[in-house]
Amino acid sequence: MEVTEKIMILDDDPEILNLLEDMLKNRGGYHVTTYPESRVAISNLVPGAFDLVITDLNMPDPDGMQVLDHIMAHTPETMCIILTGYGSIPGAVTAVKKGAFDYVTKPVGFRELLNHVENALKLSRLQKKEADRKQSGCSGYSYDDFIGDSSAIKKIHDMVQKVADTENTLLVTGASGSGKELIVRTVHRFSRRNQYPFVAVNCGAIPEALLESELFGHEKGAFTGAHKKRVGRFELAGQGTIFLDEVGEMSPLLQVKLLRVLQEKTFERVGGTRSIDVQARIIAATNKDLAEAVKDGTFREDLFYRLNVIPIHVPPLTRRRSDIPLLVDFFLKKFQKDQDTLIQSFSSEAMAALMRYDWPGNVRELENLIKRLIILCENPVVALTDLPEHFYTEEDVDIADTTDTDVDIDVGTKEGMLLEDGMNLSEAVKAYETRMISNALEKSDGVKAKAARMLKIKRTTLVEKIKKHNISSVDS
Repeated sequence: MEVTEKIMILDDDPEILNLLEDMLKNRGGYHVTTYPESRVAISNLVPGAFDLVITDLNMPDPDGMQVLDHIMAHTPETMCIILTGYGSIPGAVTAVKKGAFDYVTKPVGFRELLNHVENALKLSRLQKKEADRKQSGCSGYSYDDFIGDSSAIKKIHDMVQKVADTENTLLVTGASGSGKELIVRTVHRFSRRNQYPFVAVNCGAIPEALLESELFGHEKGAFTGAHKKRVGRFELAGQGTIFLDEVGEMSPLLQVKLLRVLQEKTFERVGGTRSIDVQARIIAATNKDLAEAVKDGTFREDLFYRLNVIPIHVPPLTRRRSDIPLLVDFFLKKFQKDQDTLIQSFSSEAMAALMRYDWPGNVRELENLIKRLIILCENPVVALTDLPEHFYTEEDVDIADTTDTDVDIDVGTKEGMLLEDGMNLSEAVKAYETRMISNALEKSDGVKAKAARMLKIKRTTLVEKIKKHNISSVDS
């Protein structure tokens, strides 16, 4: 099958850049574009341009973390893998917490890199299926999709029931990934406008110079490149709902134009003179504190009050931890339809780790974690060590191990552990380690996660030792 995914590689070291390009383009068969300068790379990071970005963490300004921030803000559908040296692993772990798929340490091996790339692109395809459902109107969103039984979520349920079938403007606030769009879609679904389009605009992801044309459309010849008339999102929404996401990112000029739309219920296309009536219901959302933005002068006070007719605030996941088990169960059932998986449940230690974690990415981060586990986890019960490493400490693993049933691993007689003729200490340790790993793999039927628990080491450590000692294993 022809590979269609597009990969950007970003590194200021020409040798590494050429090596990675050879690995993924010539040997992996992917469409690869390389960049030695992050500023140039960022200017080409627009929605739909790349499926995956592989970036060095320690780039000259802007660095790899800033590249990741740009991706999360403007092209969140793009996967990101961080390249790092051993001395920068803490920074790479921080990047994973912020939304990177994973990190790879240098020097990079072809098989390890290809494995990370394949898994990241699997997750990308899964997310695109979900996005296609939303775009086609077959998202499957229902009132029951808004998961949670915490008091905060129950209040939002009640509010949605009350305002869904009104004509009032809503302002939904909350941190990124907390579920603002799901609330807005639920409001639309249960309104009398649900037979008409739902049109979403991410005001933070569209360049300021293009956003006015995107919202209101333009006439032919209105500006250089306007070769034909274009209908904007307000017109496309018709009598449905237009969702202005991240409205706090609007420039002052566009704030004035949006205020007029709210006041007069009319607008003109860019370059046009004919007034067009606004028929759609307007719902806005932001992760900013607009009241504070009004105080510091970055957001118009009159526009704020026009939008904030009915406010709905979505609390972060850390304020409703009791909802986490329900959300885990929901996402497992949701994504198992698209991916064959063994996962049936989480161990008590793994669930406890999820409950302790601070979730900087909120519900979206939890959703992405479940997608990732469905692809990578090889066991019906997710163990603590199946989670990404930033979810637990070595002490957590030690505590979890004490609750497991000890499994004896045969390593031979004491004589078999002694130095053989001509063998030095290093060779003897390697032979002993190889024997233990091989025996654990045999007892676990080749399941690396299970073998790692027997040996009381991390699965990633086991994989590296299998490669190092060239040990054959059953699973991949």
